[in-house]
Amino acid sequence: MSTATLTPFKLGPASGASAALAAPGAATHQAVHIDLGDRSYPILVGPALLDNPATFAQCPQAAQALIVTNTTVSPMYAQCLLQAISPLYKQVHVLALPDGEAYKDGATLNLIYDQLLGSTADRKTVLYALGGGVVGDMTGFAAACYMRGVPFVQVPTTLLAQVDSSVGGKTAINHPLGKNMIGAFYQPQLVVCDLDTLNTLPVRELSAGLAEIIKYGPIADMAFLDWIETNLPALLARDPQALATAVRRSCEIKAWVVGQDEKEGGIRAILNYGHTFGHAIEAGLGYGEWLHGEGVGCGMVMASHLSQRMGWVDEAFVQRITRLVKAAGLPTVGPDLGAERYLALMRGDKKSEGGDIKFVLIGNGPLSAGGSGPGTATTQSAPEALVREVLAACTQSAA
Repeated sequence: MSTATLTPFKLGPASGASAALAAPGAATHQAVHIDLGDRSYPILVGPALLDNPATFAQCPQAAQALIVTNTTVSPMYAQCLLQAISPLYKQVHVLALPDGEAYKDGATLNLIYDQLLGSTADRKTVLYALGGGVVGDMTGFAAACYMRGVPFVQVPTTLLAQVDSSVGGKTAINHPLGKNMIGAFYQPQLVVCDLDTLNTLPVRELSAGLAEIIKYGPIADMAFLDWIETNLPALLARDPQALATAVRRSCEIKAWVVGQDEKEGGIRAILNYGHTFGHAIEAGLGYGEWLHGEGVGCGMVMASHLSQRMGWVDEAFVQRITRLVKAAGLPTVGPDLGAERYLALMRGDKKSEGGDIKFVLIGNGPLSAGGSGPGTATTQSAPEALVREVLAACTQSAA
C-alpha cells in the first residue's frame, strides 16, 4: 500500500484567471524543474515557445534530428518546429504517423525505427515528439530503445499531454490485452508546453485534458480543486492565463511526485487516480472509441464511488467530483462491458499484483478511524463485492 502525504501546494501570485504570466519586460514563460539528479530537466510553460529558436538552444546538438508527429498536427506545427531547431542540426527529418490511439502499437512504432535506420541515425540523433500523448509515448519509447537510448524532447500540443503524459518519462505502446503494458521509463531532455497550440485543439480533446487536471486536486491539493471549480468556465473558454495556471500547477504537482518516485515503486501510483477503471473502458471498447481523458474522467467518478463505499470519503465528495467531471464535458457513466469483462481487464492493469486489482482511492483510510479524506490518495486493493457494486451503479447496465 502506498499513501501520499504531500506538502500542501499554494497557488502563487500568477494563479488568478486574469493574472499576467510575467511582468512587462520579463520572460513570457515559466519553468517547472523536475529533479531527478543527472536526469533532471525543465518544463517550459508559456505562449510563443514553439517557433522560438531560443526555446531549444540548450538541446543536445547532433548531425541529425527527427521530428515525430502525426498527420493532424504536422500541417499546423511541424514547419515551425523544424525552423526553430534547424540551427542545431545538419539534417532534420519529419515523420508524420497516423493519428489516433488505435495506432499506438508495435506496427506504428516500427515506422519510427524504419525512419531512423533508413537515415543512418546514430546514437546522438535527437528525437522530438510533436503532438499529443500517443506521439509522445511512442517517440519516447523509440528513443529509449533505438541504439539502447538516444535523447528526445517532448513538445506536447494537447492539454492532456502538457499536464500529464509528456512529464515524468513514462513511454509505452498498447497491446490488445492492456493499455501501456509494453514500455520503459525514459526521461526527456526538455518539455516545451506552448500554450498557443491549445487554440487549435478540438473541444473534445480540450475536455479530455481537463480530466488529467482535475485529478491533481483530490490526490494532492484541494485548494487547486477549488480553483479548478471556480475557473472551469475560463478553462473551457481557453483563457490564456487560466490555462497557464492549470498547466503550471499540474506540472508542479506531477514533478514533485515523480521526483519522489521516478519508477512508480510507491507514491507515483497515485497519479493513476481513475485510470484503473478508465484503462478498462478504453481497452474494452477498443482503443480510440473513448479518448484517454474521457476514460479517466469517468474512472475518477467510479473510483470516488469505490472510495465512498470503503468509507474513506463522504457522499458529498462523490457528488462534487461527478458534477465537476460532467461540467468539464466528460462522461460520468461507464459503458456496459459487463462486470466480468471489467474485472478481467482491470486484473491486467500494470498496478495489479498477482491478479489482485489495485485502485487509487481518495484518502488514506476510513473517515470513522481518522482517515484524511480528499487531498491525499492511497493505492490498494478493494473487496470485489464493493467493486461489483460500483460497476452496477456507475455503468450503463444500471440504466
